[in-house]
Amino acid sequence: MATKLPTVVIVGRPNVGKSTFFNRVVRRRMAVVEDTPGITRDRLYAETEWRGRRFQIVDTGGILFSDEDPLAEQIRIQANVALEEADVVLFLVDATAGVTGDDFDLANRLRPIKTPVLVVVNKADSPNRDSYANEFYSIGLGEIYPVSGLHGRGVADLLDVIYDILPTEAGPTEEKEDEIRVAIIGRPNVGKSSLVNAFTGEQRMIVSNIAGTTRDAIDTELTYKDEKFRLIDTAGIRRRGKIQGSVEYYMVDRAQRALERADCALVVIDGSEGLTDGDKRIMKLAHDAGKAVVFAVNKWDTKEPPDGQPRTKSTLKQDFLKIISNEIPELSYASAAFTSATESAGLEPVLEEVLRAQEAYSFRISTGQLNRLIQEAVFSRPYTSKGKHLKIYYATQVSTRPPTFTLFCNDPELLHFSYQRYLLNKIREAYPLQGTPVRIQTKSSHKKPDEK
Repeated sequence: MATKLPTVVIVGRPNVGKSTFFNRVVRRRMAVVEDTPGITRDRLYAETEWRGRRFQIVDTGGILFSDEDPLAEQIRIQANVALEEADVVLFLVDATAGVTGDDFDLANRLRPIKTPVLVVVNKADSPNRDSYANEFYSIGLGEIYPVSGLHGRGVADLLDVIYDILPTEAGPTEEKEDEIRVAIIGRPNVGKSSLVNAFTGEQRMIVSNIAGTTRDAIDTELTYKDEKFRLIDTAGIRRRGKIQGSVEYYMVDRAQRALERADCALVVIDGSEGLTDGDKRIMKLAHDAGKAVVFAVNKWDTKEPPDGQPRTKSTLKQDFLKIISNEIPELSYASAAFTSATESAGLEPVLEEVLRAQEAYSFRISTGQLNRLIQEAVFSRPYTSKGKHLKIYYATQVSTRPPTFTLFCNDPELLHFSYQRYLLNKIREAYPLQGTPVRIQTKSSHKKPDEK
């Protein structure tokens, strides 16, 4: 088990540049940055290093104690949770705005904690602005550190100070264990963050019935049956015509990039609403990305039979799965589980389906077994097109994740998609590939591999 990394937590009121500074330290654009207060809501974690020492840094939502925003209290809770695990706290303030009443309020909240607090005066983009920074000595939290998160000025000096304060790791850190990366995707407000909270048993994400609450792709680690999962909660994906402004553009972009780095797409569907066009677009997005796919039908506890018909929950599930199969036949391979995040019901079946899909995603078939299977399939149902017989001389699995097979034949153009689907079905009948896409590609027999 790897040693827990030292933790640096960034706090401050909204729009002082916390996310810009966070991105500067982690050396990549992870947090959404926009000149609008309140963009960051959940706490966002990333690992980084300075002078060979690794640590994790946490970005938090902007804190206002007098804000009437319905999410303000949850943002404060998220920040408090982050502070509890901090080894160093960076209190970010804005050099151009000067000391505000909200800065004093937050300083008073930080004053009693025993963790070292560094007052970081951001937006000190030039030496001329260092004089603005001196005003923040009045906060009474000790030394101040002028920096520019945007341009990088003073950041290296600040990291040197953090380096000297951070505790050293207890012994060598082992290499990261293999983990199953699961991108949790879906339309806005279907319960993605609630599902993550239910899995972890803590208020890890801000949960609200306001669509668009999650704005960054947030990673959460989870262990189940000795398997390590990395759950990547994402912003709700809307169709392009519905995207309003650059903030939502970046939200969708983060969700798509989360999908790219995942092994499995957990597509969350609102069971109380049924299957929507938005759900189908997102399902196809996961399919096109070539990821293992599991459907989590959430809010199933609220599902009622239509028109008072006396159907059981089991029958309703069968009906729902039939609708998915009919509406999106190309995703007939996907697994499905029914759950209720608010009731913490049906959580283990979801993880079991993810494990099953992940195993299928990495499944490999021996060349001998594959060739016997393909030859038997061709013998049982020969294929002829334009008077020419399709001959498959050799088959091999060229990769996993997803399983991909190459068929060497006399004429690749003869392999019609309907016959390719027939061969795919034969492979699926013989091997446990539920939950993963399977791909077939063809090559001319004149380019046979060395294995033949």
